[in-house]
Amino acid sequence: MSELITAELVDLDLSAETKDAAARSLAERMVAHGRVTDLEGFLADVAAREAQMPTGLDGGIGIPHCRSTHVTEPTLAFGRSASGIDFGAPDGPADLIFLIAAPAGGDADHLSILSTLARSLMDESFTGALRSATEPERTAALIRGDEPAGEPSAQVPAQAPVPETDARADTDAQPEMAPEAEEAPSEAPSEAPPEAAPEAASAAAPFRIVAITSCPTGIAHTYMAAESLEKAGQAAGVEVSVETQGSAGFKRLDPQLVRDADGVIFAHDVEVREKERFAGKPTVDVGVKAGINRPAELIAEVRQKAERGEVSGTARAAAPMDKGAATGDGFATRLRKWLMTGVSYMVPFVAAGGLLIALAFAIGGYTINKAPSVAEHFVWTDSTSWAALLFQIGSVAFGFLVPVLAGFIAYGMADRPGLVPGFVGGAIALTINAGFLGGLIAGLIAGAVVMTIQRVAIPPVLRGIMPVVVIPLISSAIVGFLMFLVVGKPIAALQKGLTDWLSGLTGANAIILGALLGLMMCFDLGGPLNKVAYAFAVGGLANPNEGSLKVMAAVMAAGMVPPLAMALATTVRGRLFTKAERENGKAAWVLGASFITEGAIPFAAADPLRVIPSAMAGGAVTGALSMMFGCTLRAPHGGIFVVPLIGQPLLYLLAIAAGTGVSAALVILLKGLRKTPQTRAADSPADGEAEVTVAA
Repeated sequence: MSELITAELVDLDLSAETKDAAARSLAERMVAHGRVTDLEGFLADVAAREAQMPTGLDGGIGIPHCRSTHVTEPTLAFGRSASGIDFGAPDGPADLIFLIAAPAGGDADHLSILSTLARSLMDESFTGALRSATEPERTAALIRGDEPAGEPSAQVPAQAPVPETDARADTDAQPEMAPEAEEAPSEAPSEAPPEAAPEAASAAAPFRIVAITSCPTGIAHTYMAAESLEKAGQAAGVEVSVETQGSAGFKRLDPQLVRDADGVIFAHDVEVREKERFAGKPTVDVGVKAGINRPAELIAEVRQKAERGEVSGTARAAAPMDKGAATGDGFATRLRKWLMTGVSYMVPFVAAGGLLIALAFAIGGYTINKAPSVAEHFVWTDSTSWAALLFQIGSVAFGFLVPVLAGFIAYGMADRPGLVPGFVGGAIALTINAGFLGGLIAGLIAGAVVMTIQRVAIPPVLRGIMPVVVIPLISSAIVGFLMFLVVGKPIAALQKGLTDWLSGLTGANAIILGALLGLMMCFDLGGPLNKVAYAFAVGGLANPNEGSLKVMAAVMAAGMVPPLAMALATTVRGRLFTKAERENGKAAWVLGASFITEGAIPFAAADPLRVIPSAMAGGAVTGALSMMFGCTLRAPHGGIFVVPLIGQPLLYLLAIAAGTGVSAALVILLKGLRKTPQTRAADSPADGEAEVTVAA
């Protein structure tokens, strides 16, 4: 196995001005060194990780990182910037840039090394040595740990206390009680006789905290937060034991340690695994960056909660898409994320079921939905039987849409205890024909009911059965009562009215709806509004009619426009775009044609004020034209590859082309008005052409 970092992967004079350019410069070294096989694919994975949460840290550090199928082995590249690069850290630009590349199935040994590096970054003497290093070989050796930093740091002698902390990082923070026991006597009063020290230590036992740290990739922030909390605990005289739920797996904290803990800190951006272990204790729940940047505040907060007697009920973890939010987020923000959680889990069922149904229609025609059950009648040599099989499998998958939507909205609000009442409420919504809207309301009701039950003070003897017996029983009964007898019928009536309205849409009303859906699809390029419009369209496919099929066609057409428009603009006026954007433009052709709206995100992130309005204008034009032409679509995904399943396919493609042309023309116009003659140093082309910098 190759070394994690070598001198060839070190750039002590990184000249990039933006985080994208810095990632590209360091990634090119990885490609040249044989560590990355596809530069653009790897950079797309880095950008996707960066979009989840900025990777800048206090202290002038940027750690862009990702797991990618384009990485051959765990690799680290390092760059040092004289001017600093903005990675989104609260205290300003970063001058130390670490690009961490882990393969999709990264091995535990190298990931353990990466976790140790992440902890070392919290040591000022380590980062100081990196800032003063003059040779790439010396820098690579420092990062690998082959040479000490010169002062106590991640590579200090074995008798110092910090390596013991780092050793716990390599085993995912399994607590070592012996070192803590050895340190305890030193905290006793100096005048106490040696034989009385254990009793004195026992009498004045320090406050004990257990913590969980985790981040989306589990490579860097996870371990940096652990190191930060442990150091803050040492400074405050508090015992802090951390369980790092990282990429290399996790080793559970000793159950006795959890039982004896006085408080709990969750610093995480993904769901905490087995969170129910910590029920009934004072708990602080924040994002992973809070664990890195303000550990002392978190420790003080959990101690204050313990003094006030505030304890958590049945443990509740937020769903993956509900993390990364600030603790002060308002109700509207949290509601949006709860809904997004349900939609995100529903989409795979949409893709599987919808494409199977689309294939069935392609093979057996639109009457295949009337075929008898394949369990009773199936002819192996008959294509109609195979089409019926695909249709019936897809229909079963589609039957899960509303229950899954409801179940995972409740999951986003109340974690696993919300799943049972959520699924029950979603199934009832189908039973009473309340459809997509019924599932949405059922999920919110289920989550609210469970959250209410969780706030009830429960005797410790009953806490063990709460998540598996009491909460599912009570919450399902309440949700069922409300859905069957209170809110279900009005929602079903509203759903029927909406369906009938869609079926009867003609003329100006249909065009306005198409334009509105197009605006929503292009506003945030795969974000919440985009997903709401998409879920609205997909919900209509469960019981298709002429109106709902038109909506699905308009939504997919509009969603294809942003990446196609950016691809066209970079082709027509490449001078207005950076070299990186021109490369992204090539991939955007395929992404747009495949109905992957997120292909336009790199352009929008770099220049949102010109790209997003342009994309929205083109999306509105496409959506309106699609509705005006009466185009229909039975497949929920597929882009141009499902054109045979589109009603009025030529007009449909014309609508997409028109919107793409409008968006491309607008973005070229807006960028052209604001361009400057300055040439980007980082993007100087080989052929001598000057590159144009676009003002932000």
